[in-house]
Order: sequence, then C-alpha cells, then structure tokens
Amino acid sequence: MSRQLNIDTLRQNFWKEEYLREKMLRCEWYRKYGSMVKAKQKAKAAARLPLKLPTLHPKAPLSPPPAPKSAPSKAPSPVPEAPFQSEMYPVPPVTRALLYEGISHDFQGRYRYLNTRKLGLPETRYLFPVTTSFTYGWQLGPPVKQELVSCKMCRIESFFRKNGAFALLDPRDLAL
Repeated sequence: MSRQLNIDTLRQNFWKEEYLREKMLRCEWYRKYGSMVKAKQKAKAAARLPLKLPTLHPKAPLSPPPAPKSAPSKAPSPVPEAPFQSEMYPVPPVTRALLYEGISHDFQGRYRYLNTRKLGLPETRYLFPVTTSFTYGWQLGPPVKQELVSCKMCRIESFFRKNGAFALLDPRDLAL
C-alpha cells in the first residue's frame, strides 16, 4: 500500500511560503533581540562563576613608640572573650564520659552517649525551644501511662468522631 501524498503545487507553494515567512520572523527577532539575549547569558554566566576576592597582604606591624625607661611597663591585660552562646545547656561530666568508653559497634561510646542524652526532657537539654515543633513537648511533664481498655466497643466509640465528618474542629488541630 503506497502512501498518499495530497500535495499539489498550490499546497506545496503554501508550505514553502510559510517556511520562508517563519524563517524571516526568526531572523528579524534575532536581529532585534539577539544582543540583549547574549548580554543576559553573559550576566548569568558571570553570576555562576565563584566570586574571587582580592588577597589582602598582612601589613607589617608598626613598632610601638619607645617608652620612657623611668616608668615600669605594665603588660596589657588580656581582653576577656565573649563566651560562646549555645542553645543547649552544657553536658554533665558523667554523661560526657560515656563518649570515651568503648565503641558504638558494641552499643557503647557515642551510641550510649546519644541514647542517654535522648532520654532527658528537652527543657533540661535546651535553654529555649529551638524550633516550633519543640513547643508541642516543651514542659509537658512525665508521660502518663494509660491502662488499655479491653472492651472493643469502648475503643470504637473513643476512636470515631461523635459529631460526624463535618463537625467543627478545634483551630489548633488544623494545619494552615
């Protein structure tokens, strides 16, 4: 079965004209906007290059003016550095010592240290809630163990909503 080509000279001339018109439009666009496109591409390429800062050579220390020999020179007292402000309380020495006892493969060392740190309440480890998710457990207190109810109907009644699917929800339960 041969393919039917429904192209006569009229249709062929139409497609030739259409092709030439599109080619002319592209050339015209390139002539009009080509330089701007190239400038943008160069700016983007320059922005991607790492910023090279100029090197600063250390200045030679200036010699202090000669002090009179009659007065004894006092050494300047060192300026106390500001202590590093951490968001966590310092680790107790007993807990820190766990880091150096054994290896993690044997459930000692770092493994035991991290598990011991994890057991403490967040308010004993952190000065303030670091993230918003901390607010859920902050100052929650010890967990209260609830007795399991063995009655199947009691579990079903406490699991499902009593007001139906479209009941008004507490706004604190909604993620906005």
